[in-house]
Amino acid sequence: MQSKEKAVFNKNEEVMEHNPKDFKPFIPADKVLKEFSPVSIILGMLIAVVFGGANAYLGLKVGLTISASIPAAVISMGILRGIMRRKSILENNMVQTIGSAGESLAAGVIFTVPALFLWDAAPTYMTVFLMALLGGFLGIVMMIPLRKFLIVKEHGKLPYPEGTACADILIAGEEGGSKAATVFIGLGVGALYKFIADGIKLFPTEIEWELPRFKNAAVGADILPALLGVGFIIGPKIAAIMLAGAILGWLGFIPLISIMGASASSVIAPASELIHEMDFWEIWNRYIRYIGAGAVAFAGIISLVKSLPIIFSSFVSALKGLKTDRSDEMRTDKDLPMNIVLILIVVIIVLIAFLPWIPTGIIGAILITIFAFFFVTVSSRIVGVVGSSSNPISGMTIATLLFTTIILKATGSTGLEGMIAAITVGGIVCIAAAIAGDTSQDLKTGYILGATPWKQQIGELLGVFAAALTIGFVLVLLNDAYGFGSKELAAPQATLMKLVIEGVMNSNLPWGLVIVGAASALVVELLGIQALPFAVGLYLPIHLSTPIMLGGMIRGILQKREKDPVMLTKKSESGILYASGLIAGEGLIGIIIAIFVTGGITFSLKEHLFGPIGGLICFLLLAASLVYYSFYKVKKEKV
Repeated sequence: MQSKEKAVFNKNEEVMEHNPKDFKPFIPADKVLKEFSPVSIILGMLIAVVFGGANAYLGLKVGLTISASIPAAVISMGILRGIMRRKSILENNMVQTIGSAGESLAAGVIFTVPALFLWDAAPTYMTVFLMALLGGFLGIVMMIPLRKFLIVKEHGKLPYPEGTACADILIAGEEGGSKAATVFIGLGVGALYKFIADGIKLFPTEIEWELPRFKNAAVGADILPALLGVGFIIGPKIAAIMLAGAILGWLGFIPLISIMGASASSVIAPASELIHEMDFWEIWNRYIRYIGAGAVAFAGIISLVKSLPIIFSSFVSALKGLKTDRSDEMRTDKDLPMNIVLILIVVIIVLIAFLPWIPTGIIGAILITIFAFFFVTVSSRIVGVVGSSSNPISGMTIATLLFTTIILKATGSTGLEGMIAAITVGGIVCIAAAIAGDTSQDLKTGYILGATPWKQQIGELLGVFAAALTIGFVLVLLNDAYGFGSKELAAPQATLMKLVIEGVMNSNLPWGLVIVGAASALVVELLGIQALPFAVGLYLPIHLSTPIMLGGMIRGILQKREKDPVMLTKKSESGILYASGLIAGEGLIGIIIAIFVTGGITFSLKEHLFGPIGGLICFLLLAASLVYYSFYKVKKEKV
């Protein structure tokens, strides 16, 4: 089966660029394999919970999340093929379809919902669950009518990089599931390191040095596995741009404010103390965060504006695609029936409008309908070109919050009540847009493999349900253990959304600082550099960007050193899988430690026994393990 079908598949890959109608999937439409099985459902939902929790922790710490599709795919292959000896590639695909939904849902939630905690208006578990569930369901069902146009008709024009890469890995996995071991080893190493560092506390995970003769200039690093893994995944270019933003903030703006404010005899808003009395952390908290917020907001809007031509053409084409005749469909063409999709959309909107746990009201529900319909289309189309990692979800959410807050304020919904309603609207739209991007990538994978679309769409709904069940508990645990907005969990995206809403609602945002940040992002964009990663680096402490840069450097050295493109791809893939494991391992142990901290249980024997130098050595050893799995492991296994 495998060699013949691969030959046919490769032949069709060559012609599909010229005529999508000639494309034949890896598994023919007239062939039926195990796909939507109890095993795939249970395993997929477990992975959705695991990667949803891990990405919630990561996103609250650094404002970034990682795609779970490829790690979920290799874990699926390792368990289904390696352990259970099950042969269906479509069953593996169903696992990653369900599992990857957890990461996207986590991204939408942690970008917005923690703002409620920051306002001391902590939502109930039911509120978080329903926001996540209904927002996720809305993103999926609104994306379904777009599949025939975006995935099928535009095949060969819209590459959907993550979806295509995941299909390639699953097809390559027909040889066996050995790659899953790399993910599990990375997960174990990341978990062990996190437990030793932050559980037993043998060494500090935050190290910093103040530069002599340069007032309040400091450098530092949070020596954690997730940051190293993130750096390798995003690569040297994006990592360097992030570090550039951090350098401007910590070696530029903070010393400048210290020098210029040294002789100030009065307090300069928004601070409540004299500048000469502040250290670099206080200046970062009082001033730099607003500069960074302006940069992130402006960069997100730039990303959205640059995408407007694509957005408009996609929106018009998608509406035209709804009129396509869908009778006499083959297995690989069948979506959920359109009448069911429309009923689900209406039911979701009605629930949002009238459920007491969702404080939006009828006006908020109408705004959600409008913005979700628009941005689901935007997200589904944009990820087909730039990939999910570059999807400007922040810009979409900021645009939603700006218009929503203005409308709510104009209709008399002000104060904390109005701000809660605004962040709820923005949160549901953010979740819907994030899930729509993930769904389109998964449906692309399924289209290439020959999966059954309606089964995948139900799988997405199940993945959202599983992740939504647990995400509320995760948020409460992490907030109780560390506190959102703290050094441990800065919740950068949610803090940004909070500042945007407060600035519009209360008219008290320090616009001078915000404009400085926006101007910094504009300068970077005019220089031809991506403004968004630069802005994120400016907004976050430098302690996060430096270990990310180390991971990026390892990836960059690999790209320079390996001249064989095939081996480079395989080594990069091995490194990415190991890095994904590091991130998942730290995230899971971070949540477990949070559970014990909340219960008053600690593990430390003698806190920081080894000191910063010992911690730095341990981190370099961790980096060496990443070097091994990206530079040498593939050669040894002759993969």
